[in-house]
Amino acid sequence: MEKIKIITDSTADLPKHIIDKYEIEVLPLLVNIGNKVFKDGVDIKTSELITIMKEDGTFPTTSQVNPQRQYDIYKKYLDEGYKILVLTLSSKMSGTYQSGCIAKEMLGSDDLIVIDSLNVTAGLGVLVIKACKLKEDGFTIKEIEKEIIKTIPHVKSALAFDKLDNLVIGGRLPKAAAVIGNLLGIKLILEVKNGEMAVQDKVRGTKKAVKTILDYADKCKINKKETSILLHIDAEEVRALLKENLETVGSDFIESEVGCVVGTHSGPGACGIFFIEQF
Repeated sequence: MEKIKIITDSTADLPKHIIDKYEIEVLPLLVNIGNKVFKDGVDIKTSELITIMKEDGTFPTTSQVNPQRQYDIYKKYLDEGYKILVLTLSSKMSGTYQSGCIAKEMLGSDDLIVIDSLNVTAGLGVLVIKACKLKEDGFTIKEIEKEIIKTIPHVKSALAFDKLDNLVIGGRLPKAAAVIGNLLGIKLILEVKNGEMAVQDKVRGTKKAVKTILDYADKCKINKKETSILLHIDAEEVRALLKENLETVGSDFIESEVGCVVGTHSGPGACGIFFIEQF
């Protein structure tokens, strides 16, 4: 049986109990506030970030995991005899994947695989969990790579946002989308599509937003053999309604809070689900 290490970055937004359970190595991206630099998930909490953004009106910036940081971690595990599978956030949202490829080239090892998830936050998270389960089931690293690549197009998501200002400021969404939502009081439902954020639907009110998310999940047919993730950031009403419905239909899911890097771009008041559809 191969000795395999699963590595991801902090934008996977996985809760600590999952990271500990599967012994996942998480590479933190950086959050820059003024002249201070914080490691995502290590030096600053999401609640602290929200307070800063709300009270100071400050918009932090974020930085990728550079090649040298990745090289150091990968070399450590290669020297310990591991084969390494790395899953990063979408290459269309960050240079972390490209940095991983540079680190792989620097190391020149066939025992290191770097995969562009074409996803972010819990969409990356569900793929990481799947990779960990495959490892537990005795799959080889090449078999895990094949299964993950096959699964990537089938990761689905739907999230309700109170406001889209942060997504626009961070360059993740065109300004016109935020103007529509803010002026008309409409909740926009977003998804990660082809590695980028995209508007999926426009609805009025929290209950309609929740229904739209659940209808989408029903349409796609959640694969109940896979772990789904209920993701939230300062959006208690939507979170509670989604959780109640997911429990009712018997979905296997975990809850997780948006981390600081993703929270910088989403802002507060966002909640939704990420899952793998049946295929």
